[in-house]
Amino acid sequence: MNIYAVIMAGGVGSRFWPRSKKKTPKQLLKIFGENSMIRDTVNRLKGIIQPENIYIITNKLQMSGVLTQLHELPVENIIEEPFGRNTAACIGLASILIRKKDPDAVTLILPADHIIKGEKEFHDTLLSAAKFADESEAIVTIGIPPTRPETGYGYIQIDENPVSDSVYKVLTFAEKPNYQTAVRFVDSGDFFWNSGMFIQKIDVILAEMKEYMPDLHEGLMTISEAIGNPDYQDVLTNVYGRLKKISIDYGIMEHSQKVYLIKGNFDWSDVGSWEAVYELSIKDENGNSKVGNVYLDTAFDSYVYSPDRLTALIGVDNLIVINDEDALLICRRDKAQDVKKVVDYLQINKLSEYL
Repeated sequence: MNIYAVIMAGGVGSRFWPRSKKKTPKQLLKIFGENSMIRDTVNRLKGIIQPENIYIITNKLQMSGVLTQLHELPVENIIEEPFGRNTAACIGLASILIRKKDPDAVTLILPADHIIKGEKEFHDTLLSAAKFADESEAIVTIGIPPTRPETGYGYIQIDENPVSDSVYKVLTFAEKPNYQTAVRFVDSGDFFWNSGMFIQKIDVILAEMKEYMPDLHEGLMTISEAIGNPDYQDVLTNVYGRLKKISIDYGIMEHSQKVYLIKGNFDWSDVGSWEAVYELSIKDENGNSKVGNVYLDTAFDSYVYSPDRLTALIGVDNLIVINDEDALLICRRDKAQDVKKVVDYLQINKLSEYL
């Protein structure tokens, strides 16, 4: 069994504005510690996947940043999407490129910007999932046992009778719920957080695309025929631009009868907002977490990032303050998901210098 990793690294991370920009998105930033998130994602694969079997899907704006940070990977393994077409097309493109090298490959599809602690447990889960996917012609997703009624995550419902050790048949995928629904999901015991990680053989995922997304599959086969030819880039650009924008969850996983879940018994967060950063950060006796040049007086339960300019907070609480080089964000922690609205505003008003 030859295992390959496909790391999806084309997103902008709009909820991490103003630090996350088009050229320097969330996955290329040092949010925790000395490494960027994508650097940590690749480092976590050491010992189970060789560098030549790790592929990155990114875009033109982020290409140079990825190449600079991941210099040990073969240049040809850094795949540039001509257009953003969401995860179904992204996974399909990586699959046909890897198929040319190894038709029997088992691929691990991983986001570039998650926090995972418990490396041995993570490795054991990936290897168990890959083995089941290889032997059972299945698509395996990693489900995280929920620890709270989280409204920022998608959920996956399983059949409670395992088909093998820690592997369960998936019944339904559920989008981000409201709080009352999230409480019901957690109390039921058969719902897991959707980690966004999928493991499968290449011919299995392509067959499911042919079944449930025939237009996508047809486009991918056209691109596949051009691989290695002088006109490959032109074919890729022309065909890829016409592919439907849809996630792998909507396009395949919600319809396929081959999807199984393996429990991920390791600490995990998709770090989806500044509030998530606050929750994961080390805090002082007043519940504050600060980075950089920060003064606090009777301030509580806040996250402040100000690496250059002095930022002072007095008599406030429960705030997110990001004082970046060209923009300042101040919001209540419970409104951290709404930071994306600022990015929408900047796009609508063509204020691209802040994007």
